[in-house]
Amino acid sequence: MRILVVEDETQLARHIGRALSRHGHIASAEHDGASGLRTALADPPDLIVLDLNLPGLDGLSVLARLREANCPARVLILTARAEVEHRVKGLKAGADDYLAKPFSLDELVARVEALGRRGATPTAADLLKVGDLQMDVQHRRVTRAGRLVALSPREFDVLQVLMQEPGRVFSRTELCERVWQRDHEYDTRTVEIFIARLRKKVDTGFAATLIHTVRSVGYTIRAAIA
Repeated sequence: MRILVVEDETQLARHIGRALSRHGHIASAEHDGASGLRTALADPPDLIVLDLNLPGLDGLSVLARLREANCPARVLILTARAEVEHRVKGLKAGADDYLAKPFSLDELVARVEALGRRGATPTAADLLKVGDLQMDVQHRRVTRAGRLVALSPREFDVLQVLMQEPGRVFSRTELCERVWQRDHEYDTRTVEIFIARLRKKVDTGFAATLIHTVRSVGYTIRAAIA
């Protein structure tokens, strides 16, 4: 994968780049938010490793502008371990995963490669449909009532899991396992954030709600019953 590392600590950025290169990835680096944003928009990479604590234009602002511009890159944010509220803000703003500092380079590479795997679960269906919501799996395109729904890569993965089995209720734990495909320190709030992001994009403005919460169990997607 082509990976852009946006990290103001030049030595850390160098170590990250070397670790990624050893695993066959092509890594480049920028050391401030404005430069990282320009590079990402000019030639979108497959994935961005984005530090939130950047000089000038901070990481959250960079992330928001990337998503406003519909940049297709997956985003792994880096935060200080104590900055829980920043992780939450980053996930709400459109990040696909997070990693708390300090971290091991092996874990960072593992997270990057997990994010790089397209799709949450293999499926033979090229087109998934629930009510007036349609997903083109091959082209990773979602529409509702013919209107394009712009999703981040991780939002797409979560929605794909739900749409593959309409009406089935997925627990938060199962969604984590199916989407992130590994043991994770994610808490239930993280899953709730992604569901909230999907609800805002999929259901807002429509009379019929498709994404539902089953109290004390989990989440499901189903078409409205006439």
